[in-house]
Amino acid sequence: MIDYQYARYKMVERQLASRGISDPRVLSAMQAVPREVFVEEGFQEFAYEDSPLPIAEGQTISQPYIVACMAEAAQIEPDDNVLEVGAGSGYAAAVLSYLARYVFAIERHETLATNAAARLAKLERHNVEVQSGDGTKGFANKAPFDAIVVSAGGPTVPVALKEQLEIGGRLIIPIGPQDRSQRLIRITRRAAGHYDEEDLGGVSFVPLVVAHGWKDDTRHADLERHLPDLIRQAAESLPAPEDPRFADPFARFANRRVVLLGEASHGTSEFHQARAVITRRLVERHGFSIVAVEADWPDAAAMNRFVRVDERKTENPPFQRFPSWMWRNTDVFAFLAWLREHNATASANEQAGFYGLDIYNMRGSIAAVLDYLDKADPKAAAVARERYGCLTPWQNAPHTYGRATLTDAYRSCEDAVTRQCGELLRHALKESRDDTLFDAAQNARLVTAAEKYYRIMYYGGAEAWNLRDRHMFETLEHLLDRAGPNSKAVVWAHNSHIGDARHTEMGKVRGELSLGQLCREKFADEVALIGFGTHVGTVAAATDWDGEMEVKRVRPSLEESVERCCHLSRSTRFLLDFARHAELANLLAHERLERFIGVIYRPGTERLSHYANVELSKQFDAYVWFDETHAITPISPQATSGPVPDTFPSGL
Repeated sequence: MIDYQYARYKMVERQLASRGISDPRVLSAMQAVPREVFVEEGFQEFAYEDSPLPIAEGQTISQPYIVACMAEAAQIEPDDNVLEVGAGSGYAAAVLSYLARYVFAIERHETLATNAAARLAKLERHNVEVQSGDGTKGFANKAPFDAIVVSAGGPTVPVALKEQLEIGGRLIIPIGPQDRSQRLIRITRRAAGHYDEEDLGGVSFVPLVVAHGWKDDTRHADLERHLPDLIRQAAESLPAPEDPRFADPFARFANRRVVLLGEASHGTSEFHQARAVITRRLVERHGFSIVAVEADWPDAAAMNRFVRVDERKTENPPFQRFPSWMWRNTDVFAFLAWLREHNATASANEQAGFYGLDIYNMRGSIAAVLDYLDKADPKAAAVARERYGCLTPWQNAPHTYGRATLTDAYRSCEDAVTRQCGELLRHALKESRDDTLFDAAQNARLVTAAEKYYRIMYYGGAEAWNLRDRHMFETLEHLLDRAGPNSKAVVWAHNSHIGDARHTEMGKVRGELSLGQLCREKFADEVALIGFGTHVGTVAAATDWDGEMEVKRVRPSLEESVERCCHLSRSTRFLLDFARHAELANLLAHERLERFIGVIYRPGTERLSHYANVELSKQFDAYVWFDETHAITPISPQATSGPVPDTFPSGL
């Protein structure tokens, strides 16, 4: 069972205090209110993540940081009367009730208002009154108010709300266009007709609908007219990826030392095909000699021998276990076959190698953990399975999920499991037959990094992700150094790795870094980060960690996502080069949701499990779009010795 009190404590410490919320009364109120009471059934485990959560009527409960930020900005005193517009689930009203003498809350959806009132009554917050109505008109018979907090974004400030402020009263409201982030405004009434206005920064809220807000269909119409039109104008149309001309526009990146090619999901054929045709062009015409992928070193080394036409046999065929389809599929095998053919007729200086960047055998280490716990403590094993299945690097604050459920028995297994993982690694490396000096040195680095990683991974959190991506970056550095100062590399990895984490929730909220970020810091303008996205289709993925591969239907992208903006452009396939389109890049620098699918896909909890806020044009230098995509075709282990990486519990 999740320890919600501990989760609230960590939420206040990590998400609020560490990000600048300093009012002790606000921090105390946030600590006091049980957010799990205000979320929908089935979402309690996500209650203390720094994310809005869906509630009924298509609305959301605001993320904790925004609630605290608005409460602090309102400067509420103990004797104040406060109006909240957009009560939603009642969570913000509950927080405000700890700060004010009385809170009047308005919610336009009657069902939400009724449920909010019931929750507040159950918690004995008797200084809150919730009514259903048009919040843009205020609550005239209860005015004036010392503070008004509006939990929805509108095009302008409703006059009625300004007029219902007490002299000296503060109105906190998000204002701005609906297809991008709004600005959080504080309006202070100084006299009958005199108001001061302050801009407190960028935010993103659901629309303020009814009389003096947005009309119900305005948000979608504005989105459809503006940003998608700019995307359509900027988009460079692409042929199907099996057409060699697909690679033509990417020649502009050939002067970079490192080109990183992403994917929005591991099990999508078009992403693999596109990366293959782009890489072929860079290898054939532009001197790229390193193809470095999100796979473990020993398995990729076996494939490197294959593409180098090295006939030494590998005792254990590579990429055989979960998630085998990630690299063992027809698209990747076709690329490896081409690379072998290319190398067979190329000079030694023109040959290209295939290398794994990842810390060794995450899949194997997970299996070792589960195997040990199944015998030592089945309850702890159940906890571990759920954590490995649910933790994804894009999921908001994953360290808060499941951490409190760890038992003493689970902790007591740590040393034994770490030893077991280390032995697994050493045994496998002994069998790998990598006898060159470079391979031996890289394997030694793997032992050092992996043993540290195993211990960190056992408990999860940002430290494990950061160690892993640093290792991938350092491996890439070693490959480039080994090949000489003029060497150039193509990297294949998930968007969450090749994008710049500083411009995503990963970096902003959880302190996670990424391979793409480290490459930018090292190589500056000599690196290109190219992300990939899709709106709908099918994908090869599992439901649970170590589960069977399924071909799953990808849900249409969410309305507030970058993917939906691309879909509304009505273009099938295209490239966006942000350096060439300043206005579009500026709009896409505002936070929007982006979808991330790894080897696990859970459509039922897609908003929580597979979306995060990003600043797309800062996260990537360019973005490749496929409106509809299809699942990869796996190759059985018996069919060929073609590729499976071993990955972190997140499946990336």
